[in-house]
Amino acid sequence: MNTALPTLADLHDPALHSVLQAAMDNKTKPPGSLGQLEALAVQIGEILGTDKPVLMHPQMVVFAADHGLTAQGISAFPADVSWQMVENFLAGGAAVSVLARQHGLALTVVDCGVNRDFLAGLPAGTQRPGLLVRKVPGAEHGTADSSQGVAMSQAQCEQAIRNGVELVRDLPGNALLLGEMGIGNTSAASLLLARLAGLDIALCTGAGTGLDAPAVARKCDVLRKVLARHADATQPLDALAAFGGLEIATMTGAVLQAAAQRRVIVVDGFIASAAVLVAHALQPLVLQRCVFAHRSGERGHEFMLQHLGVQALLDLGLRLGEGSGAALAWPLLQSACAVLREMASFASAGVSEKSGNAPATVA
Repeated sequence: MNTALPTLADLHDPALHSVLQAAMDNKTKPPGSLGQLEALAVQIGEILGTDKPVLMHPQMVVFAADHGLTAQGISAFPADVSWQMVENFLAGGAAVSVLARQHGLALTVVDCGVNRDFLAGLPAGTQRPGLLVRKVPGAEHGTADSSQGVAMSQAQCEQAIRNGVELVRDLPGNALLLGEMGIGNTSAASLLLARLAGLDIALCTGAGTGLDAPAVARKCDVLRKVLARHADATQPLDALAAFGGLEIATMTGAVLQAAAQRRVIVVDGFIASAAVLVAHALQPLVLQRCVFAHRSGERGHEFMLQHLGVQALLDLGLRLGEGSGAALAWPLLQSACAVLREMASFASAGVSEKSGNAPATVA
């Protein structure tokens, strides 16, 4: 890139880790009895650099863009659904809108390249509440058809990444929740997974917005041809430019910047994980800052999580996107922090600890 990517420091601090682990182990409970919540609390403490973590001003950011590959019939829904759903987000009617309100998450939608002018007819300089327009010159209406050429030029890909870096710099708080919208973006995510993880495209390709089995097979055939066309796009940024999309590239920049600022990054499903996949290929330490909200019902997500070597908090069969899974997992992060900060220790509560011969259970 012409602009240097954010660089990440190793967050592992043996002294802090020992303090955090000892604090969790000495709470009034059998060691490990809160399962994944304990590891989550320790991870958040390490990200924020404290044994009394507080999550402040959480930001749910939904990155939206269109994909030229939809011309090949790889989606069950028309491309117009991308801009229609952006309007639904802004009107407060989408699933992520409801969940963001419920959990007190500030919701921002970023137009990274939707085939729509959301400011049309408004006076010059007017902004719409909850919307950031971060289109890339030459790709204002979405990416090109990756079956015919690269989805984005290198310059467009780099600009989208810079847009993500810059927008996160201006956000308050210490937690970023990732969401996305873009008809066709499961195809881009599948292509990125196949190329960067070295997997067969059939393992990476699912129903997306609801394709039946024959349509999934046709989608897989299209994607296999796209991979063959761009066989030389083996490096992370080359693959991102070849396959798209603008929302994934912008999200990649956002992830890298959030990681550099030691924000807790709550990763939604398949598409958001694809952005993390690219960011990880560029800066492996990014995973220290990431909490994976759920395992998606989209076929490729399980393989993506395996490739990254991470475990998701929830497994609800979700495949909506939007950030809905991240929002649903958010209370678990709040609970992990509250337990670490507020739960009594055996000593402070005057509770007897496990004896040497007693089983590791309590009545």
